[in-house]
Amino acid sequence: MPSIPTAPFAPSLPATQAVTAGPGPFTATPSDSASDTASDCFHCGQPLNGAAPLSAALGGQHRTFCCAGCQTLAQTLHAAGFGHLYSDVTRFARPLDAEARRQSEPIWAAYDTPELQAQFVRELGDGRCEITLAPENIRCAACAWLIEQHLGQLDGVESVVANVATRRVIVRWQAAKQGVAALLGSVADIGYVAWPFEVSRTDQQDRRERRGLLMRLAVAMLGMMQVMMYAWPLYTHEATIDPGQLQLMRWASLALTLPVVLYSASPIFGGAWRSLRRRHMGMDVPVAIGVAAGFLASVAATVRGVGEVYFDSVTMFVAFLLLARYLELRVRQASRSGAEMLARQLPATCERLGEAGGQGERIPVARLRAGDRIRVKAGEIVPADGVVVAGASEIDESMLTGEARPVRRVAGDTVLAGCFNAASPLEVRIDRIGAQTRLAEIVAVLDRALADKPRLAQVADRVAGWFVGILLAMAAATGLVWMLWIDPSRALLVTVAVLVVSCPCALSLATPAALAAAGAALSRRGVLLTRAHALETLASVTDVMLDKTGTLTEGRFALVATQTFGVLDAVACERIAQALERGGEHPIARAFTELHAAEHGPAVAVDDLRNVPGQGLQATVDGRTVRLGRPAFVMGLSGASDQPGHACGGHPGATEIWLGDGDGILAAFQLADIARAQAPALLRQLAALGVRCHLVSGDSPAAVRWWADHFQIDIASGAVTPEGKRDYVAALQREGAVVLAVGDGINDAPVLAQAQVSIAIGSGAPLAQAGADAVLTHGGIAEIATAIATARRTRRVIRQNLGWALAYNVTAIPLAATGFVTAWMAGIGMSLSSLFVVANAWRLLRTRDATRMGDS
Repeated sequence: MPSIPTAPFAPSLPATQAVTAGPGPFTATPSDSASDTASDCFHCGQPLNGAAPLSAALGGQHRTFCCAGCQTLAQTLHAAGFGHLYSDVTRFARPLDAEARRQSEPIWAAYDTPELQAQFVRELGDGRCEITLAPENIRCAACAWLIEQHLGQLDGVESVVANVATRRVIVRWQAAKQGVAALLGSVADIGYVAWPFEVSRTDQQDRRERRGLLMRLAVAMLGMMQVMMYAWPLYTHEATIDPGQLQLMRWASLALTLPVVLYSASPIFGGAWRSLRRRHMGMDVPVAIGVAAGFLASVAATVRGVGEVYFDSVTMFVAFLLLARYLELRVRQASRSGAEMLARQLPATCERLGEAGGQGERIPVARLRAGDRIRVKAGEIVPADGVVVAGASEIDESMLTGEARPVRRVAGDTVLAGCFNAASPLEVRIDRIGAQTRLAEIVAVLDRALADKPRLAQVADRVAGWFVGILLAMAAATGLVWMLWIDPSRALLVTVAVLVVSCPCALSLATPAALAAAGAALSRRGVLLTRAHALETLASVTDVMLDKTGTLTEGRFALVATQTFGVLDAVACERIAQALERGGEHPIARAFTELHAAEHGPAVAVDDLRNVPGQGLQATVDGRTVRLGRPAFVMGLSGASDQPGHACGGHPGATEIWLGDGDGILAAFQLADIARAQAPALLRQLAALGVRCHLVSGDSPAAVRWWADHFQIDIASGAVTPEGKRDYVAALQREGAVVLAVGDGINDAPVLAQAQVSIAIGSGAPLAQAGADAVLTHGGIAEIATAIATARRTRRVIRQNLGWALAYNVTAIPLAATGFVTAWMAGIGMSLSSLFVVANAWRLLRTRDATRMGDS
């Protein structure tokens, strides 16, 4: 099951309460005289309501308080030097009132359950526990101080540390003396709403990795600056410096370089050792050899007092290399699939209703079971997949589908875990929980894609491995040539420069950094790449084969035309048909029931409804018998023998439904599939990208030709079986085409497998079972063109990165081998080369509309 998020959604509080009304734990008042009156408490501003007030002198003025707590807090704050917080522009927040506390207490109590204790509370041993709280309205150092003082006075609390910068409060206490609910309630008593905070394991690992790399980078940067301070006089005035002072500066440089090599460069040496143990020449090998050789040679020269030292080059190289790796780390973390972000959408608790509805109980989401009925209030997250059984609201599904606009959900509609209820309360019957939810399926698909390595990345890794081997041979040859024939005193320095100036890092990062950034950008737009090769193949697509039903069209019936023949107008006839079909589950019934009653007035009363299988419906409406269904069945009610005509429009493949009474035919309705809203945009963008479109469907040739003309698609085929679609794609491939097949993932399984790359519409099949190379999680099919354009842009970036890495190495290595590039220059050049590759890939995190991306 996806991990539980940082906090649930608190119940809405009245606007008059400063807990949520103001920007922080203070409520603005017009002036001191306006808020500090005989009828208001000086500290919290609540009316005294006739109770005997408490009073105290603060700052030389007489103040009144509603209770001893407010008086004590105000006196303590003044004694601690925070009296300025009672100025004309600030006031402390009020504690929760009785109604807000009544709403919050069930949620607080849920955090004392074993499920959420295990999720948020860390056991320290000896009955001691630790929890991280996230106050919603902590604003300044005084807020942190107040929370620390208040919680620190609770029985069993050992320590409280509040951090204003991170807005987190870490509490350690004896579990036997306090519960989490008591801690949350105590924080609310002083005007702060707080919730347990959980950092996911991935976040913890990311933060540790960033923090460790930053610490190593800081040490390297400090060492580099200090060593350069000693090296600069050697470069400019070495001949005038006393030999004793010169040796002293060398020893000082050695002392400053030592932590850089042993601490900052330890990941480099560790990576090189792991590569050598696996008998693989990784990118860390030449770097580690260069750093070690330069440092050891400098140590030997320092100990002997004779020879060149390269401490400045070593520290500079390590510092710039770590800077490049830090930026690469940030890109890699920013390019993560988004699975963790999606998984954190689930709330920690939910309100489960009883069998009879009414008041529910607040339980951990982990206790939900299929069949449970829950209430999802406005402003809350849906905790599991289910069906709306009562209520209507607007649901924000952007985290799952990429669609920014909320969608309306009413009784009978499906709602998905992780979606935000934006408008009104809903009662939902839970169908799928945990790993069965659509949210979990998306996470599984993304994880599967991340586990694969694209072919381009595999090739780049192999090339980098050969490159490292050749580089080591070139460095050895260079050192030997300088030692025997050119200048033995510079042999080591030139060899180190050759090892350092090369950039296998840029070569290895060129492809994976770009692919990761592009994949992350597409996942945010609802295009999930489920196979490693998808992005690479999409860049080469020349033809797109589109299915009709469910791809270019919605795949559902809709009323497209109404023709009347009797005394009733079209609206009246549609109201009767809607009333007859109310409650039906077949596609024709849903086409009529989707006609909203609000548009056509009050519902029509229907009596004696009878279903005649294979023919239609018969009922009594306003005292007269009517029929809805096949023409012969409807005309049999009046005894008419001639059909009055056809419904207007002549839409090929449309279904005609007739309505009549004892006097004859009243109306004919034409039901047909409707086009997806983004179909024209998709076809227009594909044309702009130079991609040929093929409409291939199992529908009748006439219907397919009509839709092809409607969409202005030149190539279309109808009455094609799934096997025929596969043969169609195979024929295109024999002509040299690279085909993208788009379908629903079920009926189109053969063609999706045959095409070089395929995209399934996510609504057509469970994501975890989709056999396509990519899945579109929503109906915005224009993103298919965006995926192709992004893939082409990614290919350009990869070529730019590989071209840069090749050109840099071809230029820099000969310069280093001939002595024109020193070790410190080589360190800067190598780092800048890696930075260029990473920064170029970073641009792919921002996707653009397909028509603006151009071709390769």
